Amino acid sequence: MNTERLLFRQGDAADAPAILALIDANLDVGHLLPRTLDDLVAHAPRFIVVVDGDVLVGCADLAPLSRAVAEVRSLVVAHAWRGHGLGTALVTRLEDEARRQGYSTVCAFTHEPSHFVRLGFSIVPHVWFPEKIATDCTSCPKFRVCGQFGVALAIDNASLAAPHANPRRAPISTTMRVLRTSEGPTTRYLKVVNA
Repeated sequence: MNTERLLFRQGDAADAPAILALIDANLDVGHLLPRTLDDLVAHAPRFIVVVDGDVLVGCADLAPLSRAVAEVRSLVVAHAWRGHGLGTALVTRLEDEARRQGYSTVCAFTHEPSHFVRLGFSIVPHVWFPEKIATDCTSCPKFRVCGQFGVALAIDNASLAAPHANPRRAPISTTMRVLRTSEGPTTRYLKVVNA
């Protein structure tokens, strides 16, 4: 595949059907939340898309959760284009966009945190993002039995700490290490331990 001819650009409403097709084609794996065409038309400008000629081969959404926090959503690369660094390039571009828009934290929820950890993200508790829980999690059939990891990245050395901390509760350790406990040819197992 010739990655030199790929174009990264901001999404627009005309991209919504192709974004929806790419998301729908990858829902069976269970790592993406479904989206509707109306939702994608309304939020297409938040996306960074990757196109090969007239074909959309990757996308990712930078969804605001609060004034300080934005979430990487709907990060997907077409199967034939995986392994060429497009996912990493999309996350990096979203990080740059978050910085430009003044966010202090970028987060994501993923079944495979190792990809994000390699990009500098830290594994954090879901409760650090109550806006995400209220928006998506409470209506999800897997709520309370979710297999996803929360990951977060502080932008430009901002403090990565639990938002809305209640001083009456015991503090959550913000220092965590990720240990690779086993690595096979297709699976990585990560264990989070307090440092």
